[in-house]
Amino acid sequence: MERVLVVIKPDGIEKALIGTVIQRFEQCGLKVVALKMLKADAGLVGRHYVEDKDWMLDVGKKAKKSAMEKGETVTETELEIGQRVRNALIRELTRTPVVAFVMEGNAAAEIARKITGGTEPRKADPGTIRGMYSSDSYALADKTKRSVRNIIHVSENAQIAEKEIAVWFKESEIATYRRADEQAMYG
Repeated sequence: MERVLVVIKPDGIEKALIGTVIQRFEQCGLKVVALKMLKADAGLVGRHYVEDKDWMLDVGKKAKKSAMEKGETVTETELEIGQRVRNALIRELTRTPVVAFVMEGNAAAEIARKITGGTEPRKADPGTIRGMYSSDSYALADKTKRSVRNIIHVSENAQIAEKEIAVWFKESEIATYRRADEQAMYG
């Protein structure tokens, strides 16, 4: 079984979506194996959003391309944009408490990302968490100099999930148990 980290961000907490978000994952057969609410500090969130040059360049390239497609002038380098986005994410996740949890199940990261929806809520599919509970956009986030408020973070894949889980949880905080319906789901 695979594990995935999920973090309900401040906007999800403020919208009282904790139970709704967890329920969506559980209804698809994923099980919660670790869960906590905490006021994350900049050090913790900085370890989560590692100051990785490749990640920042990738984020910067996407943002720059999107802005140029809209006819906007971009004066920052891709690396500067990526650093700005990272800093905004750190500010956002330290703004209020968050709920971090680990889900486990078959193809957990892939399933969780499908349920979550695209990163930009205004373009997320309607039945997804982001599509149902947010309408924020990159343009509005940039205009107000903050990160996009998209309810939730979900690990990109199983390999990244294991690294992210280690930032938020000790191995001793992760439970092992069987759901009553696991036999029906997995045999």
